[in-house]
Amino acid sequence: MIQIWDLLSALLLARSAHAAATLASSFAGSTSTAVFPPPGVSVTSDASFFPDATQINVFGPTPTGDEAFAIATAPVSPDYANVFPLVEPATSDNKKFDVIHSWGKPLTSSNLGLTNSSAKIPDGCTLQQVHLLHRHGARYPTSGSAPASFAAALHAAASTGNLSASGPLAFLNTWTYKLGAEILTPFGRAQLFELGVGFRVKYGDLLKGFTDLPVWRTTSEERMVDSALHFAAGFFGVQEYQNDYQQLIEIEAQGFNSTLAPYDQCPNANNAIAATATNFTNQWASIYLADAQKRLAPHLKGFTLNATSLSAMQQLCAYETVALGYSAFCDLFTEEEWKGYEYSVDLSFWYNNGPGNPAVAAQGIGWVQELVSRLTQTPITEFASTVNGTIVGSNVTFPLSQPIFADATHDTVISAIVVAMNFTSLAATGPLPGTHIPTNRSYIVNQISPFGSNMVGQVLSCPASSLFFRFHHQHHHPNTHPLAPQ
Repeated sequence: MIQIWDLLSALLLARSAHAAATLASSFAGSTSTAVFPPPGVSVTSDASFFPDATQINVFGPTPTGDEAFAIATAPVSPDYANVFPLVEPATSDNKKFDVIHSWGKPLTSSNLGLTNSSAKIPDGCTLQQVHLLHRHGARYPTSGSAPASFAAALHAAASTGNLSASGPLAFLNTWTYKLGAEILTPFGRAQLFELGVGFRVKYGDLLKGFTDLPVWRTTSEERMVDSALHFAAGFFGVQEYQNDYQQLIEIEAQGFNSTLAPYDQCPNANNAIAATATNFTNQWASIYLADAQKRLAPHLKGFTLNATSLSAMQQLCAYETVALGYSAFCDLFTEEEWKGYEYSVDLSFWYNNGPGNPAVAAQGIGWVQELVSRLTQTPITEFASTVNGTIVGSNVTFPLSQPIFADATHDTVISAIVVAMNFTSLAATGPLPGTHIPTNRSYIVNQISPFGSNMVGQVLSCPASSLFFRFHHQHHHPNTHPLAPQ
């Protein structure tokens, strides 16, 4: 019996050693892409066989109902936290933890702990105008960012024939990089469409106050245009949106002023002070990922796992999930390591795009000028910021009296605008340290500018015969400010 047991043990050890020594495929880490529609195929080639709905012209009954106004008529403010069809990730320690929420930039936001706050119109008040500022939907990583760099380094190691992954990292032996760059993912498109639907249900009644087509703004990057169009399709409907509003596209490039993309017009935003963020995030990554490095490094031969590559793997979890629906990188990390990642995003934003960068308010002030111009219906006459004089100088491209305004922008711009507007509650607990996560910190990026996030300013007429203006960020606490008497 002892000999049989020894033989079985030897076989198991040999099998384990063989598994540990399995070399990665030479294509591991390589980039894979897909193109659709197939090359050479066009909808116009057989168009005569597929007339559109207007050519068929058999629509059936089409009576239109009244506009919805749920923000005023419903007993509570509508909320939304759906992530379908994404598979919600687990942690390596199998704890009940919301990994998606910890990513910081992607997806849903929270109410900052102010459970009794609401965007609902108070009793006795009437809503006269709304100002929407929203981020684009979920996207692929930016060009040349950490996920793509990790994949390239892994593929270089695999190409030498010396890369070997085992245990929880065994999937890397055949893993390929399937992410594009910059543009919206399918989930990101759905986010903005659903935002448009929700905004119509909450604020649609304000359309009755228009005397001309709405003019809404975005910038020229593809994900920005797509986000604006999907929002409009959700708001107006897919058959109507192209005829129901005007889409103004501001050029997002050096040499062009845009309050929705102000960073290229602010040289000091990228100086040595802003680079402080890298020092803090690197310091913190070496701390919160130390245990992950010890735990995972023995399972990867021929490739050095350090804080940089582990952080990239956490980013891959987030980006693969919003692009592909699921990522094997997610459950490599514990709850505490995901909390550490969330804080690393907070550090980066605080010192790059938040209160910790003295140039940030200057980037956000241009949009605040435009907001004040719209609220007071007074044309802008000073152009010392990122305001585009050509755009705001025309009532055609910059109308001042719309009941609904909608601007699409980026996460870093939203974070700059809240600094310029002096939302001091977000900075109440002070600068963020690079050595530990402060208790009850007030600055958390997943509560400021996740994918699809939005800020809504409401102009209210209340019983005191005054106009009031308040902002709410998704379902955050509204900030209320009195305007001039009505």
